[in-house]
Amino acid sequence: MIMLINSNKMFFIFILFFSTLISISANSWLGCWIGLEINLLSFIPLISKSNNLLNSEASLKYFLIQSIASINFLFSIILMMILFKNFEINFIFSILINSSLLMKMGSTPFHYWFPNITEGLSWFNCFILLTWQKISPLIILSYYMNNKFIMLISMINVIIGSIGGFNQLSLRKLLAFSSINNLGWMMMSLLISENLWMMYLIMYSFLIFISCFMFYMINIFYLNQLFNFNMNFIIKISIMINFFSLGGLPPFIGFLPKWIIINFLLNMKFYTICFLFIMMSLIMLFLYIRIVYSSFMFFNFKIKWFKSFINNKMIILINMFNFISLLGMILSTLFFF
Repeated sequence: MIMLINSNKMFFIFILFFSTLISISANSWLGCWIGLEINLLSFIPLISKSNNLLNSEASLKYFLIQSIASINFLFSIILMMILFKNFEINFIFSILINSSLLMKMGSTPFHYWFPNITEGLSWFNCFILLTWQKISPLIILSYYMNNKFIMLISMINVIIGSIGGFNQLSLRKLLAFSSINNLGWMMMSLLISENLWMMYLIMYSFLIFISCFMFYMINIFYLNQLFNFNMNFIIKISIMINFFSLGGLPPFIGFLPKWIIINFLLNMKFYTICFLFIMMSLIMLFLYIRIVYSSFMFFNFKIKWFKSFINNKMIILINMFNFISLLGMILSTLFFF
């Protein structure tokens, strides 16, 4: 968050936002590709720091992966333009275009780069990668989507996202696997309705923002740091509420979009997919409970050189976030009954 003071960073953030708007409002496939490229070239300066090896490694990996995905995307588009003048849906080419976009947003089976790169980022960059960087590939994906392929990929996403987080001790990697899991839900919501997808994305972004903001404030990156020091009790409660909401536990606001998706799946008689999604959500909840349990139950002590950015205004802000998250049941009641 401190990096926002830097005017160069502000300039690149501005371009990052506008490049997404370029790609989602483009009239042609080439325009979409240009938007994606500008997005990549504006995100690289944000994440690279010459004095930090992890950041430099993450930026180089990110550049290489995104370049490969862009080349695949451009190659598929040009081939389509040569072979089909009116861009009718073709099974092989739809899978090619979909796969390059899945690689861009870190979806399975192209997800191996995603947790490693997330590990090398600051909390602010982590938030951008987990939320904003998914918008343009998902919207472009909705233009030319192979429904059966995307359904299969979303099922694999929820499985890999929940099982991959089991042996992780890094909070950033845990959030990356949580993002892969939520990407499965997002793609399923995109198959149902674009409005539902937008609602899911906004709620997910809100919850991830609170997580990244709190971890930035208390300056922690790993699971064992949670029980190594005394935290304000409100912060602990906030982490608990936020993670339960992210996992989709019923009283909280994160349950609402998942409930709507489950309703649609049941109405369309996709019982197996629905069962799989619910089971994987339970595993994700277990992973979140593990984080909360470690911060609540272990004996903790104050470390003298520990640096945090907490003040009273921050605590008031966190209480507001908690209040919104706890309103979930009231909102869902207003929506449905």
